[in-house]
Amino acid sequence: MLRIYEGLLNQPDGVSLARDMSSYEQPDPAVAEPSADLPPNSYLNRDLSWLAFNYRVLQEAVDARNPLLERVRFLGIFGTNLDEFFMKRVGLLLRLRESTPLSPTFEGLMPERQLRLVREEIEKLLLQQRDCFENLLRPALAENNIHLLGWDDLSPEDREEADTYFRSNVFPILTPLAVDPGHPFPFISNLSVSLAVVLQHPDRPEHVFARVKIPEMLPNWIRLRNAGSSSGGQFRFFSLYDLIRNNLNHLFRDMVIVDATLFRITRSAAAENLEDEDPEDLRESVQQELHLRRFAPVVRMEHDADVNTEVLALLMSELDLQASDVYAVPLALRFVDLSPVVDLKLAKLTFAPWSPCLPSALTDNDADFFSLMRKGDMLVHHPYESFSASVERFVSDAADDPKVLAIKMTLYRTGDESPFIRTLIRAAESGKQVVCLVELKARFDEQRNIMLTRALEKAGVHVVYGVVGLKTHSKVTLIVRNEPDGLRSYAHIATGNYHAQTARLYTDLGLFTASPEVTGDLIELFNFLTGRSVKRDYKKLLIAPTNMRRQFLELIDREIAHAAAGRPARVIAKMNSLEDRKIIARLIAASQAGVDIDLIIRGLCCLAPGVPGLTDRIRVISVIGRFLEHSRIFYFQNGQTDPLAGDFYMGSTDWMSRNLNNRVEVVVPVSSRPLREQMWELLQICLNDQRQVWDMQPDGRYVQRKPATPDAPGTHQIMMDLTRNRCGVAGAKK
Repeated sequence: MLRIYEGLLNQPDGVSLARDMSSYEQPDPAVAEPSADLPPNSYLNRDLSWLAFNYRVLQEAVDARNPLLERVRFLGIFGTNLDEFFMKRVGLLLRLRESTPLSPTFEGLMPERQLRLVREEIEKLLLQQRDCFENLLRPALAENNIHLLGWDDLSPEDREEADTYFRSNVFPILTPLAVDPGHPFPFISNLSVSLAVVLQHPDRPEHVFARVKIPEMLPNWIRLRNAGSSSGGQFRFFSLYDLIRNNLNHLFRDMVIVDATLFRITRSAAAENLEDEDPEDLRESVQQELHLRRFAPVVRMEHDADVNTEVLALLMSELDLQASDVYAVPLALRFVDLSPVVDLKLAKLTFAPWSPCLPSALTDNDADFFSLMRKGDMLVHHPYESFSASVERFVSDAADDPKVLAIKMTLYRTGDESPFIRTLIRAAESGKQVVCLVELKARFDEQRNIMLTRALEKAGVHVVYGVVGLKTHSKVTLIVRNEPDGLRSYAHIATGNYHAQTARLYTDLGLFTASPEVTGDLIELFNFLTGRSVKRDYKKLLIAPTNMRRQFLELIDREIAHAAAGRPARVIAKMNSLEDRKIIARLIAASQAGVDIDLIIRGLCCLAPGVPGLTDRIRVISVIGRFLEHSRIFYFQNGQTDPLAGDFYMGSTDWMSRNLNNRVEVVVPVSSRPLREQMWELLQICLNDQRQVWDMQPDGRYVQRKPATPDAPGTHQIMMDLTRNRCGVAGAKK
């Protein structure tokens, strides 16, 4: 339970951030709350569902229809996903296992049992990952003259080149750390790869342990430049791990190298619930949490299959690990380390490059952005349409426009070289009122966001950190402009972050609007975020945690009423994840009442579709492919025979308890018929896709659809073709 804060939490700019948490999400007597008890075969385990998602990512590496190097890239994505799963979810389960008293999960599983189920699934996935590489990808790479060479595969000339690289680029930065009475066991950082070395003095029988950390700043696969008589036209790589392992004699002069084994650790990043503390300075508290996270408990150790048993026992003892925390994997082939191979400029082995197009309404770079918005709402779809020519331009034009008086923006995640930071600083230095809400607790981006706040504050931007006890996950920008008829506001509301790099990889929607009702709600929202407003009634926007859950439940109830009256009733929801029990209970009730429900959920889904008598009318699909599906759309038919006359919403939220209860989220209705047509088209393309779609089964498994023809395009290719045809060659923009 979140602690109720009293009083003020003052930041340097004097903005109060504390809230009375009791004002959030009070039950509305007009909306009957669903029972917390769900039928046991209707609710699936969250963690196993997430692992099923990562299985679908892994199948992109298996799928021979994808270009070869992209398949290798998917192996790396699978591994990165799994790292995050261990840090967040396994870390949390291990904490629950040690908690007192023990309590079961929603599915009635005790933490120890769930950990066993998770490990069983992970071991299956790791075996498939290894088989995919060894039996499919490595041979295919060799057929395309790309060779990952072992040390024994190197010719004398190759080894001479490798040794030269070692002396020049590796040896000076290595730091061997021995363990003996004068040298304690060294600190091992999160996700670092190390060599555990067993040494023996030539005149003594006892063994000595030493650790050598693999440098993280060097590529783990180094391309051989030696042409040689047999290497012409080939791409040949040797491993940094092998290079260090076979040059240990330079680090431990005159010692006998008994054994050397690779190992890697993963530390917990399970949330420590800062909101339960009462810090004087939230930024300082986040910095302290980051420091503590460096020393968080180890939740996994990976090691080579041929590990020395003496070394394994020492590592497990020093790192406080059980056998269930340890995994034997081929660390020398860590697939996330293969970026030097994946990034080879070989067009036939990668996806055809995609350059985002200019949105049709923004093809005139000289047109006044605000005049265009006054003509009507605009919807942009990334990465098909240009992020820089739309979102970046909107904020940049506002910064340079002398009529703009204020810019207010939320930043959850952004890039290291974010153009928005420079733009906001420029606006503040020109005398504009600039407010930037930076979410310091955005997982794994905390350090970057702390640095951003300092740069912004130094330039005179009013930086706030949001609401104590809540993460600000909404993606909104509000511009206030002085015009002849008075002040007028303009807004951008998005499903994705203000992040120029991910805007090329994630599919997201952004709405530009000058609607007084929408912008009026956003003014109230920013007052909530930066002041002490506890406003709960909004004219247009669905805001979590104030009114969003209640309104979503009411919208589902309305579909139930339409179905009971014999009118058209349908729900289509597209999101990243579904886990919230109250929403699931209401969807089950809607299915039983005759409402057709289509859920397009990329990641985890705890609702079991197609269960007889419960979820017969619910279908769940997942779209996996070149881009990461990230847009959130919610559609309710509302008794209309014309589907475009139904209600369309878009915004930042998923139907997860954390989003609806513990985050500030924004969802906006879309009223313009042309924009509804765009959203309906996207939904139909996803639902009818036979290339990229996986159908969820009642037991939580997914079955991939099989197109009638092998070259049938999927959602991403269809959207690229449609966008290209609409904008034409002239509309293409990087």
